[in-house]
Amino acid sequence: MTRKRVWVAGLMLALLVWAGTTRVRAQDGQASGPTVEVKIDNFSFSPQTVTVAVGTTVTWTNRDDIPHTVVSTDGVFKSKVRDTDEKFSYTFTKAGSYSYFCSVHPKMTGKVVVQ
Repeated sequence: MTRKRVWVAGLMLALLVWAGTTRVRAQDGQASGPTVEVKIDNFSFSPQTVTVAVGTTVTWTNRDDIPHTVVSTDGVFKSKVRDTDEKFSYTFTKAGSYSYFCSVHPKMTGKVVVQ
């Protein structure tokens, strides 16, 4: 291979790696705006109610030894089952009150108030 072909191949590989990294970050729910953390532990969401501004990303982290979910009662967001130390994030783009629960343990409830 010539130097030019090697350089072009290296550039293309770098672009593919960069594009793949960007997609993974977007799928993981990383956002550029403000973020708020909610901990899932001892069969509860803590804090149970959070008040945030429009555009805020809320990230729930399961600190329990058993799986949990985060599901809004009005169908706006729904996580897959999250094992220990796994996270779920959702960015709130509209003002309102969003109640949620764990579908595995329905007595676990919380609320996000978006202003």
